Amino acid sequence: MSYAARVEILVEEHPSLLVRAFVARWRTPLGQCPPLTEAASLLTAALGSRTELPPPDAATRGHIRDMLRHRDFKPTGRSKPSSEYLSRAQSEGGVRAINAAVDSCNAVSLHSGLPISVVDRALLTEPLQIRRAGTNESYVFNPTGQVIALAGLVCLYDAAGPCANAIKDAQRTKTSDNTQTTLSILWSSRQLEAQTEAALQLYLSLLTNHADTEPVRCIALSADYPAPHGS
Repeated sequence: MSYAARVEILVEEHPSLLVRAFVARWRTPLGQCPPLTEAASLLTAALGSRTELPPPDAATRGHIRDMLRHRDFKPTGRSKPSSEYLSRAQSEGGVRAINAAVDSCNAVSLHSGLPISVVDRALLTEPLQIRRAGTNESYVFNPTGQVIALAGLVCLYDAAGPCANAIKDAQRTKTSDNTQTTLSILWSSRQLEAQTEAALQLYLSLLTNHADTEPVRCIALSADYPAPHGS
């Protein structure tokens, strides 16, 4: 990872949210990128097979859900963290391969228990912020037009509005075969700092031969910054 952070995200004050983020510049567009062998193996490997990561347990799930419950969001049912969906998918037959960026993201999320977003950097318009969504905010999260209500949920915003979170990322910023630069965000809790750092290092190691990475600078959002519309 290089040391100069060229991307910055303003992060709203939160009692337990821990964010780690980085940009990956892929050597080829994702549609031409060969499968990441290690990431593909992790998608079918038993949890706990990575010695640097303890297998996700009830405590991990509890800390992530507690972080998301801030401002009354309910991370249950269809709004449970994406990492829990991955765990269930693996237990029911496996996680479907999509592309090198998504597969590496899913592999780390599955084995760490941390929800992770990966979006197309070129589809984001600065400034970037992480903050809670307002009462009436929502976005489409899949090609069929399904919508997720975001009220109270901590989300990544660009100039066009909310576009990613620990539950489901927006369709408008998802990766495609043409994507060559991605932004990844690990959504975690301060109670899981060591686990988060280990997950980040595993994530970066999976990309070593396929992408150049650089850190994202996260800056505390000023308390007098305007609240999101509808809050």
